[in-house]
Amino acid sequence: MYSTVVRIQNTFGFFTTVAFVVAALIAATDLLAPRTPTVGVLKTTNVQVVRGRPHYYSSKKEEYAIIRFSLDADLSSLFTWNTKQLFVYVTAEWPSAGGSGSGQNATNQAVIWDSIITAPSADHLANLGPVAMKKLRRSAAGKSIDPSRGKLSIKNQRPKYQITHPSGKVAEQEDVVLRLHYNVQPWVGFLTWNQDADFWRWKTLRNNLSKKFALPAIKKKDEPK
Repeated sequence: MYSTVVRIQNTFGFFTTVAFVVAALIAATDLLAPRTPTVGVLKTTNVQVVRGRPHYYSSKKEEYAIIRFSLDADLSSLFTWNTKQLFVYVTAEWPSAGGSGSGQNATNQAVIWDSIITAPSADHLANLGPVAMKKLRRSAAGKSIDPSRGKLSIKNQRPKYQITHPSGKVAEQEDVVLRLHYNVQPWVGFLTWNQDADFWRWKTLRNNLSKKFALPAIKKKDEPK
């Protein structure tokens, strides 16, 4: 006869196995849902380079860039019943002065803006005030999926973060581009990011790169506006 402890262990092991199998099946259902994210517009609207303290805790003055941008994108296909939230962010990228042969990173990359878009089932996790939270919940009442949340239309968006560099200089930098990224965070399963190639019903995020532009020189105080 098995002892009580052994029976408890066997029961716990059985239910753990069942839970794991169910979780794996839930995660696998994401592969059946097509992903066709698209970007209509990603462009800069204003670019400035300023010399000062980019952060309140900065100990010295340095050059930093402020990039405003506009974005139109449809990421609604990334939302399924298993989606918890979608992390969207925009980076500015430019080639390193030394290149890959110098031992430095071949490309500099800095996040200038990000946003977390929750699914209706995860609205309670959103960092919003009472009024905004009430409005958000009302818009998704009775919905397990709200594709409209994945449709972004942003005009002349001010960046959340300024661009700096360890050298303290970013002015007159050439070949800068903006790139849109996403990270799908499911309730069950693996995190997924932008794909480099199509995978079955999951398509790559196309047109997520802006045209090249240059960071301007610092405007002197005596220069006319």
